[in-house]
Amino acid sequence: AVEAITYSACFYVFRCLLAEDVPATAGLMRPIKMVAPEGTVVNARTPAAVAGGNVETSQRIVDVLLRALAQAVPARIPAAASGTMNNLTIGGIDPRTKGPFAYYETVAGGMGARPTKTGVSGVHTHMTNSLNTPAEAVEYAYPLRVRQYSLRPDSGGEGRHRGGDGIVREIEVLADAEVTLLAERRTHAPYGLSGGGDGVRGNASVIRENGSSQEMPGKFNTRLRRGERIRMETPGGGGWGK
Repeated sequence: AVEAITYSACFYVFRCLLAEDVPATAGLMRPIKMVAPEGTVVNARTPAAVAGGNVETSQRIVDVLLRALAQAVPARIPAAASGTMNNLTIGGIDPRTKGPFAYYETVAGGMGARPTKTGVSGVHTHMTNSLNTPAEAVEYAYPLRVRQYSLRPDSGGEGRHRGGDGIVREIEVLADAEVTLLAERRTHAPYGLSGGGDGVRGNASVIRENGSSQEMPGKFNTRLRRGERIRMETPGGGGWGK
């Protein structure tokens, strides 16, 4: 991430800890010293790749800061949310128009449980700042068919307050297409707090013409033939309390 993204993520975290009537101005950061050494993942310099900085690194910065602050104010800090924007891109030639198409969306996950409430299921949390893409809108505008769009049962972490569940989203391509996924939380699960359990990690798979399913990493690029599918199961949020 470039330094501005790191600054924004820090600003967001500390703004969340203040009363709602406190304005979001530059004054909020005056008592805070941000140390982001040049050439690191939180202050990248040319020619470093930063495509995932705004959408993925920012999420991890938020998770790290919240977990650290939980040691000081545990009654104010939620468990980790899904922690990834699950960036999906699909592109190819639309057989209806004979022209190129490009589709991009971020897929929601589970919110981390809060000290007094369960986490919300199937929502964008923290740095995502984007809305649900309805299946009808996808199918109308692109040569795609949404085969499944549902909550992912029991993917939220256990605890006094459960983490929110992630989402299952399966999309069939109706034309040969190139698919790219940029996602996190495949190795380390969203953490629980105060004794709460971790959320379930995310995963993705490609379902081929012959019905075989191929598990994919969190970051990949592949070609799909017409009728093949990409399936995403997004992480659940961590639980809070025993």
